Amino acid sequence: MDHVKRGKDILRREAQALMKVMEGLDDSFARAAEIIFGCTGRVVLTGMGKSGLVCKKIAATLSSTGTPALFVHAADSLHGDLGMLQRGDVLVVVSNSGETEEVLKIIPWVKRLDIPLVAITGDAASTIARLGDVALVVNVEEACPYNVVPTSSTTATLALGDALAIAVMERRAFNVEDFASLHPGGSLGRKLFLRVEDLMHTGQALPGVSAETSMKDAILEITSKRLGVTGVYDGEGRLAGIITDGDLRRAIERYDDSLLAKTAGDVMTMRPKVVRRDALAAYALKKMEEFSITSLFVVDDESNARPVGIIHIHDLLRAKVV
Repeated sequence: MDHVKRGKDILRREAQALMKVMEGLDDSFARAAEIIFGCTGRVVLTGMGKSGLVCKKIAATLSSTGTPALFVHAADSLHGDLGMLQRGDVLVVVSNSGETEEVLKIIPWVKRLDIPLVAITGDAASTIARLGDVALVVNVEEACPYNVVPTSSTTATLALGDALAIAVMERRAFNVEDFASLHPGGSLGRKLFLRVEDLMHTGQALPGVSAETSMKDAILEITSKRLGVTGVYDGEGRLAGIITDGDLRRAIERYDDSLLAKTAGDVMTMRPKVVRRDALAAYALKKMEEFSITSLFVVDDESNARPVGIIHIHDLLRAKVV
């Protein structure tokens, strides 16, 4: 057997299943998103087997994007865990067959509490679909050769859960700062919490010369500050331009032996890119990548461009923002 060929075929089948679910989305998806958005309590997800595992991930995604959510195992709910449900909650049930016995036994309790029920199932005519306030149908062919092993169906259900979570997140106007507050640890926390002012060089470490400074002194400034760049300031302390290692190489080619007779103003690149001190460090990295540069001067206000610091890509590397 050609395992690579077979692997590609399976992935293709799952991708086709995702496309089928996408093309089948209708007003039911919008109603489900509005039900979840309007939840004043918690979104409780339940299911059995592989569906239960998918529920856990959807609950985690909802919680991390501003919608409090939790997973309750359908079997455990019948032995006391139903107490986790209360008025104001929303119940999302996942059942590929739509006839899962443990899930069906929960629904009468949910109806008595007037808890909205969102059903995600592979059968639009199933009992669970009919009892739901809204039903989202994931009717796809499994990627396994016998069409029985949960593969395409779990992948598509997981993706549908992601779509719901992000749709509700955007409905809440949940932004990157909100996301950062829920993810303070690890590399994600560094990307979302670290700001430019936490990493920038300031004071005597900030390289700078005037437009009238000789190129000899400008080169000394670049080498002494060891950032491969110097700012060039006008008479009011605003950033008029910069001189980088690349500018020096180009100036040598252009002026040859007469370079040292030039001033910083002759060689500088005008209108350099800057970044605000309160910007996320990850944003500074994105800007460097976008313009293929290795450093950014830092300002309080881009309108007057008076530098308060400088940040280099090495600073971002050391902080593991990259």
